[in-house]
Amino acid sequence: MRQIVLILVVVFAGAALFLLFHKSAEDEAADAVAAFYAYEQESDFSDSWEMFHPLMKEKFDKIDYIQDRSHVFMDHFGVTTFTYTIGETTEMKEWSIENNAEPIEVVYQVPVTQTFKGEYGNFSLMQNVYVTEIDDEWKILWDYKK
Repeated sequence: MRQIVLILVVVFAGAALFLLFHKSAEDEAADAVAAFYAYEQESDFSDSWEMFHPLMKEKFDKIDYIQDRSHVFMDHFGVTTFTYTIGETTEMKEWSIENNAEPIEVVYQVPVTQTFKGEYGNFSLMQNVYVTEIDDEWKILWDYKK
């Protein structure tokens, strides 16, 4: 009888630890978006570009992305950095990056608000970011549907 009780205690303790430390897919997707914007915040556009989904990498040459991102956001707006907040993550099925593009089976929509304080005043930019998992890595997508 003691062995049964001990086994049950170990099983319940293991289940409790799993539930306590296990992240949901929504949490992991939000963490990936936070990592992406942390890179962007530090002007580490090379590492943020690496987080792009292959479809995004087709849209942006790495060198061009690094130069354009820094130029547009930092130089034109006269800011040195920004803050960001992440909203509630939503699972979406059969989402596509563009009209008539092949859908991705599961993505997570993560709303992001970037707040800039710069030469032209304070302003915020809100964008839904989409995240999907490829080969155990979370990849970033933006919406290009018209």
